[in-house]
Amino acid sequence: MQKEEGSETTEALKDVVEEDIWGSIVDFWNFVLFPIETEGNTVHITIGNILLVIFAFVLTSIVLRLIRSFITNKLQEGDKLKFISIFKFIKYFVYLVVILITLSSAGINITILLTASAALFVGIGLALQEFFQDIIGGVFIILDKSLLVGDVIEMEGRVGRVFQIKLRTTRALTRDDKVMIIPNHKFMSDVIFNYTQNHETTREFVSVGVAYGSDTKKVEEILLNCAIENKDVMESPKPFVLFEAFGDSSLNFSLHFYVSDSFVDPKIKSQLRFKIDEEFRRNNITIPFPQRDVHFYPTKNQTQNSPKNE
Repeated sequence: MQKEEGSETTEALKDVVEEDIWGSIVDFWNFVLFPIETEGNTVHITIGNILLVIFAFVLTSIVLRLIRSFITNKLQEGDKLKFISIFKFIKYFVYLVVILITLSSAGINITILLTASAALFVGIGLALQEFFQDIIGGVFIILDKSLLVGDVIEMEGRVGRVFQIKLRTTRALTRDDKVMIIPNHKFMSDVIFNYTQNHETTREFVSVGVAYGSDTKKVEEILLNCAIENKDVMESPKPFVLFEAFGDSSLNFSLHFYVSDSFVDPKIKSQLRFKIDEEFRRNNITIPFPQRDVHFYPTKNQTQNSPKNE
């Protein structure tokens, strides 16, 4: 009998201890960290809510990482980078949805939280308006492939070669080795020249004027030879010369040619100008400078005020 009574007492003590432990856990779980009051309603944020959100956040991160790995393993390197950029934007949206669903499942009326944060959201939205425009622009660039790494673009008079396309900005290297950081919304609102959108070759030209009386056929021949002898000028399509205009002081010509890398075309144009000047000097063809004839006509008052001849 004494043994049975002792065992019953021990079990009762165990039950009491277990109840105390469970009660402590429940109390800890329901411990209110801070209340949020709005329009007469109060939302209590407890430790349990915070831990539940953290667990959901970690679980979502693991699932998203598995999904990204599963998809990127089947993609090529170029498409893989584009997918990762888009996936980053999707990931943030999924995190927000999961947190709201988790809080709603925990019994918190999220409409109250949204109402209490309405002014904050409006302020953040206005402050981040251009930021989201950049992200949307980046998504469009990646999806429709209107811009690719390696493209040569011109924006606001500056020419650069694109070497990195991110979700918010695009980076291009200019001809003087400076990095140009372009917000992606610029590609949606501004006019951008893409030299290599259709193909890698571009047509360039060099203008020159010669004195009146020069042999125009000889000028054409010299210009074409200068282009043909330049190793950076493409043989096909062939270069050609246009007689553009009878200028005020010169006969105006332009030498048109094709290059495979428009990013370095200023160097090619400089080489051609040196060569053209050398050949013109050798063949006695003059590049004139602007000339003006000034005529003075005496007015009536000047004639009257001039001293009389003695």
